[in-house]
Amino acid sequence: MKSRRVVLGHGGAWAVPDEEKEPHLEGVRRAVAQGWDVLSRGGSSLDAVVEAVRLMESNPALNAGRGAVLNLEGEVELDAGIMDGKTLAAGAVASVKGLENPIALARKVMESTPHVMLAGPGAVSFAQRQGVSTCDPSVLIEPREQVRWKEAQKQARRLDPGDTVGAVACDGEGHLASAT
Repeated sequence: MKSRRVVLGHGGAWAVPDEEKEPHLEGVRRAVAQGWDVLSRGGSSLDAVVEAVRLMESNPALNAGRGAVLNLEGEVELDAGIMDGKTLAAGAVASVKGLENPIALARKVMESTPHVMLAGPGAVSFAQRQGVSTCDPSVLIEPREQVRWKEAQKQARRLDPGDTVGAVACDGEGHLASAT
């Protein structure tokens, strides 16, 4: 039985400054449209959420991948998770550096290992062995996040990281998937 296809996305749960709202919303719109394109061509819900989140991770306007809030050391350190509602399989990565699209690695963990989560340098090493694209970690640092980090250091306060991006999809077969 065919099911109604749906893609939902969110660009993070935080108080987006007024001057950043339109690029933020546009980034989410484009990501959802990309996920919808996958579904409309008969793709799976899993493919749709990976593509939507990948696009958001690559968009510097959003709090993921390029544009992520900096850690205590002023670096981009990322997490990602994915779940396939059809099989109930899940995969995740934590504390990875030098990956613009950690969602691709989370999917590899889910599909190619007996593990649910890999973290830190071991996860990055696994990414390299699996052919997942890596980069110099410094290219992920957006100037606005560096300014926010430096200001927080001066004032001896914590950065409010808000929450990261995510997507949920239901494909034509009624299978759900989610990614963040």
